[in-house]
Amino acid sequence: MTCAACGKPLTVYDVGFYRRLVNRGAQSCKCIPCTAAYYGMTEERAWELIRHYQRTGCTLFPPPEKDK
Repeated sequence: MTCAACGKPLTVYDVGFYRRLVNRGAQSCKCIPCTAAYYGMTEERAWELIRHYQRTGCTLFPPPEKDK
């Protein structure tokens, strides 16, 4: 799957973030930079939200890595 805006290949984080913010059933998605730009946030803020969603158990993202 590629970004609907820029064509970049998508990762599980791109898809999860887009589906979390837009529509869980979305068939086409945007990458994190394009989604963040659309919502007027920085990529850093997007990653903060992703880490928050991971910690709270959101199933759209892989579980956070445990501290070693």
